[in-house]
Amino acid sequence: MPVINVEDLTDKDKALMEVNQLKLEVKLERWLTSKCCEEIKEYIQAGVEEDTLVKGIAEDKNPFKEKGGCVIC
Repeated sequence: MPVINVEDLTDKDKALMEVNQLKLEVKLERWLTSKCCEEIKEYIQAGVEEDTLVKGIAEDKNPFKEKGGCVIC
């Protein structure tokens, strides 16, 4: 998709782009935030056992663990 410099467009072109964007957005199905939050919460809780951000990485499998300390005398 080519990059469009908005500063080079006429006001009519800008308005047309905005109308087209709004036409796309009006077709989107809307959900209640409370329903979405519940679904996201369930999804996260279902995968918490495999999630390394929650569980952490075992020391023997961690490629980024400290190899040695830095000692300044």
